[in-house]
Amino acid sequence: MPETKLTIWGRANSVNVQKVLWCLAELALPYQRIDAGMEYGKTREAGYLAMNPNARVPTLVEGDFSLWESNSIMRYLCMAHGRGTPIYPEAPKLRAGVDRWLDWTLSMVQPVDRPVFWGIVRTPPAERDMVKVQRDADAAAEVWTIADRLLSTRPFMEGNQFTLADIAVGAYARRWLGVEGITRPAQPNLTRWLAELGKRPGFAQHVAPPMS
Repeated sequence: MPETKLTIWGRANSVNVQKVLWCLAELALPYQRIDAGMEYGKTREAGYLAMNPNARVPTLVEGDFSLWESNSIMRYLCMAHGRGTPIYPEAPKLRAGVDRWLDWTLSMVQPVDRPVFWGIVRTPPAERDMVKVQRDADAAAEVWTIADRLLSTRPFMEGNQFTLADIAVGAYARRWLGVEGITRPAQPNLTRWLAELGKRPGFAQHVAPPMS
C-alpha cells in the first residue's frame, strides 16, 4: 500500500488517463482523481505546469513527487507499489517484451488512432469529413492488423499472461473497435481479445463507458 496518497490529475474520458486508472484497479491501489484537461481546464495554470510542463494529462502526484506520461506512470505504479506483480514482470527479457508494446502504442497506434477518434467522436456530425476519416481508418487498419495477426497465436499481447501491454494496447483497441461510421476489416482475433479484456473490472469501469 502506498505510504502517501496517490492523486491522478486528468479527465476520465482521456485514453491515457484510462490506462492509468485501469492499472490502479489491477493493482488494487487507492487513489483520488482530479478532473483536468479540455473542458475542465487547470492544465495551463502555474501549479499544474510545475508538475507537468507539457500541460497535458495524466499527471500522478505522490507526496512531493510528480510524474507525467501514462506509460511511465503505469511502470512506476508497478515498481513502487506492485513489486512481483505479473502484469509487469521483473525478469529482464519478459519486462522488455512488455515494454516494447508500451512503446508501440506511442510509435504506431497513437498516430493513427487520433485522427479517426477525433474525426468522429470529437467532431460534430455536420463538420465531419468522412472521406478523410475513412482514409485515416484505412491506415489505422494496417496497424491493427499487426495485433490481430499476433493474437491468432496467443491469448494476450505478450503471451499467456495479462500484462501492462494489454492495458496500453487495449485502451486504444476499445476506441478502434468501438468508433462508429467507418468501414474496417474483420479482425476476429483482436475482437476476441478485447472481449476477454472486457471481463476485467478495471476495463469495465474505466475503459468501456461510452466514448466522448
